[in-house]
Amino acid sequence: MEILMTVSKFASFCTMGANASALEKEIGSEQFPVNEYRILLFSTCYLLQALYFCRPFREKILAYRSQPRRKENLLTCLADLFHSIANQRGKSVLYHPRKLFDNYMQQDAHEFLNYLLNTIADLLQEERKQEKTNGRLANGTLDSQNNNSNASPAPTWVHEIFQGTLTNETRCLTCETISSKDEDFLDLSVDVEQNTSITHCLRGFSNTETLCSEYKYYCEECRSKQEAHKRMRVKKLPMILALHLKRFKYMEQLQRYTKLSYRVVFPLELLFNTSGDATNPERLYDLVAVVVHCGSGPNRGHYIAIVKSHDFWLLFDDDIVEKIDAQAIEEFYGLTSEISKNSESGYILFYQSRD
Repeated sequence: MEILMTVSKFASFCTMGANASALEKEIGSEQFPVNEYRILLFSTCYLLQALYFCRPFREKILAYRSQPRRKENLLTCLADLFHSIANQRGKSVLYHPRKLFDNYMQQDAHEFLNYLLNTIADLLQEERKQEKTNGRLANGTLDSQNNNSNASPAPTWVHEIFQGTLTNETRCLTCETISSKDEDFLDLSVDVEQNTSITHCLRGFSNTETLCSEYKYYCEECRSKQEAHKRMRVKKLPMILALHLKRFKYMEQLQRYTKLSYRVVFPLELLFNTSGDATNPERLYDLVAVVVHCGSGPNRGHYIAIVKSHDFWLLFDDDIVEKIDAQAIEEFYGLTSEISKNSESGYILFYQSRD
């Protein structure tokens, strides 16, 4: 897929200006967040704006910033950026994008989310590996597993926040044997349909699929290929549920990707039900941020971010920031028409668990 936005644009310098002054006046100086408003100073990456308002992620990044200084990398620079936003006393922040990204690769929002979270997790695991190499953990205790080179990397706080677990189940229709395999995820990609809801999309995610004809399943018990039922179910839900709506589909007749601007309702509160044997079979989530794709296709377009700050919603469109009503979020559900049009539609949703 063609890529949509240049990384070099993600964190550029911008002054507060009249827009933020008007916003402060509209919200009221007594309600205007003392620290969080500083992110308004940036013409930054829509994704960083969304992640900053995911409180558990922000708190971990800021806590990392307070630790002893390490060699500069994406994580240390992101921590510096979040620290500047949270502590800046003036009305402007200067931060150069190259401190965060050392190349000019281009990615769409979902690709960038995966790149960012996986890179941070890799850096944290590498730091822990170095601590183990030195025979001592961060808290000063000796590492009893220092010589166990085959041990899987310990989960990081990225995994604690975003990681859930899926179970891939396959049931042979001949012998009824069920085989299952767990898979971890940092976000869920769900198919979209016209005039549906995110709840409907999540139910479809777990639909049973029949494997037959040339797609038959090799059953170890039968020792031959057999028809089978296959399904994916959520076994463990994460603290922050990142949902990627698969709005770009490859059309064979057109020989290119096209945008599915389908209307998909995503509520402010989401009750996620999983299977009965799940670790947390039912969990209530609040919507905290939305990354919106604006445009008619994957090869052209623009991203904006909608975030919840305290009891109100803010819309970030480059250096323009405005307060919106919660009801206005409905404008970003998508279009009811089947015709491919220019649309502003939710692309990545961030839900934070209440517990």
